[in-house]
Amino acid sequence: MNNVFRRPVPLYSNQNFDGRQRVVIENVSPELDGGKYPAKGIEGKSFVVEADIFVDGADTLCADLCFRPSGSKEWHYSPMIHKGNDRWEGVFIAGCAGQYEYTIEARVDHFLTWKKGLAKKIDAGQNVSLDLQIGALLVDKGAQRAGTVDAGDLALFAALLRSTESAKAVAAALDARLTLLMDRHPDKVYATIYDKVLYLVVEQKKAECSAWYELFPRSWSSEPGLHGTFNDCIRLLPMIAGMGFDVVYLPPIHPIGHTKRKGKNNALVAAPGEPGSCWAIGNSDGGHKAIHPELGTLEDFTAFVVAAEKSRISVALDIAFQCSPDHPYVKEHPQWFTWRPDGTVQFAENPPKKYEDILPINFESADWQNLWIELKSIFLFWIGNGVKIFRVDNPHTKAFPFWEWVIASIREQYPDIVFLAEAFTRPKLMARLAKVGYSQSYSYFTWRNTKQELQEYMIELTSSPLKHFMRVNFWPNTPDILHEELQKGERAKFIIRLVLAATLSSNYGMYGPAYELCEYLPVAEGKEEYLNSEKYEIRQWDLDRPGNIRAEITRINRIRKENLALQQTSNLTFVHIDASPDHEHDMLIGYVKRSEDDSNIILTVVNLDQSAPQRGWLRFPLELFGLSHLHSFMVEDLLSGHSYQWNGEWNYVEVNPWNMPAHIFRVTLA
Repeated sequence: MNNVFRRPVPLYSNQNFDGRQRVVIENVSPELDGGKYPAKGIEGKSFVVEADIFVDGADTLCADLCFRPSGSKEWHYSPMIHKGNDRWEGVFIAGCAGQYEYTIEARVDHFLTWKKGLAKKIDAGQNVSLDLQIGALLVDKGAQRAGTVDAGDLALFAALLRSTESAKAVAAALDARLTLLMDRHPDKVYATIYDKVLYLVVEQKKAECSAWYELFPRSWSSEPGLHGTFNDCIRLLPMIAGMGFDVVYLPPIHPIGHTKRKGKNNALVAAPGEPGSCWAIGNSDGGHKAIHPELGTLEDFTAFVVAAEKSRISVALDIAFQCSPDHPYVKEHPQWFTWRPDGTVQFAENPPKKYEDILPINFESADWQNLWIELKSIFLFWIGNGVKIFRVDNPHTKAFPFWEWVIASIREQYPDIVFLAEAFTRPKLMARLAKVGYSQSYSYFTWRNTKQELQEYMIELTSSPLKHFMRVNFWPNTPDILHEELQKGERAKFIIRLVLAATLSSNYGMYGPAYELCEYLPVAEGKEEYLNSEKYEIRQWDLDRPGNIRAEITRINRIRKENLALQQTSNLTFVHIDASPDHEHDMLIGYVKRSEDDSNIILTVVNLDQSAPQRGWLRFPLELFGLSHLHSFMVEDLLSGHSYQWNGEWNYVEVNPWNMPAHIFRVTLA
């Protein structure tokens, strides 16, 4: 047997392999786990793909980013641009929400290779008569590919290249119209197509940019001492919209179990009349598809959703796949739970904590197919009642294959649904949830407080492959988490964490009204839970309590809405600030964000020290915008309204937390 053309590995086992396909395409980005998982995009926004593309020798290459909606047979093409060092970049605008496919096609462009060589010979004063004849043959082939569209014009150019008048032939060869015509009808006979078709999930705009406000409906009765209703909450919508929030998130709204019901401050035994934790879902009134009777009816809920949409607010509903011991599932589907040798159901535990009012669902049940179908039907039920955003409780404690299946199958029918993963867990678990389909992810922001911690975390989120599939949602507090940074009660610290959350991430949220009222008392020293937590009791809130920061929240949310640069996360560059010599610690953090076309540039400077003014010299990265380090420009502080002219890259900044612990500058470079 002739071994000359044998290969040690069947790299080209494809029957369509042709050794004349010389172009190499590799290191495509984004390509998640070899194409197993889709990247993520936003409707109407640019989607960028990069790849290493090269060929042997010095031939000129052309490359196209190929894309189409899944299910379509026709590819669309967007030319890729060489960025240097054989790295190429292509962009296309994502359409409406849904799934798309993309790949890369690259080829040697013999015409451009010829034209570049011809130009060099002409510049060198060499005889190019033979080269012009070679070019005419290339143009002849182009005319054959063009058919009747541009064939006549190409044939005319071929004739000119064969002209005996050298000047006329050279002019035709260098004519930009000829290049345009040949580019319109490329020779793709030996083009290389990347060996994978990759996928992109395009989501609605609130998947990328949103401001969430969490509230417990039961605490909003218009009459003190009574259980709040959805009708009571409708009157809150103008206030929430006025503050600039566009998502209102409701913890579970279902009937609450009676067995082992928790009392005030997480007491193991509830006193008579105490409402219990709304995450202990289900009793004789129903389960995950039922509404707690004291909140109202299903009709009342849908009326609340409609009223919210009129205020341009989306309602996000909590989905917690767990049950109280009284949930109908326990009797109807006992196989979905873990039973202990004493005949009781295994409740949730995190030793030494016991959550006897909550039963985990067993995702290793032999009846897992029916379990999956039923859990999917919960999502579909609430989608049918107007909900398009879901905050999912502890998804990392449920099977990853389930999430991959349920999210994908729901998006086939409802591509505009947004899923937020509430998973404060290990990094790889959080990343996996994002890969399998979650639109947004809770994050470690709450526990990143120093300048170094914040910078390292943001660089990880915006510079690593995470940026292609994991959209973080920054929360300075939740009903479960009152970080020690806030437990001192300084109003300035609440504003500091607000500014950081709202400007570092394009998605952020807060548990209100605890946050805007600067609630700061923990249940005990060293604990992160609130004293008199609303999780276990009905609260009465005085929204106008002195010291609240509602005005600051409103202003910051308005700034976010008016500035495109703040409506994405990965466009972040930290700036260097030299602290003043009289300050021992560097407490000023600064960062630049810019829109895709650089028409909107925001520089945020935050004083992390709530107790004292901080000052220093800030270096603005003018080189990012192709400007000299001596360039003069204007900055407008959107928080104070003051404007300043800055001269060159180094400028003095001072931030006084007793006035406002941050500057949000809009930069005008022209």
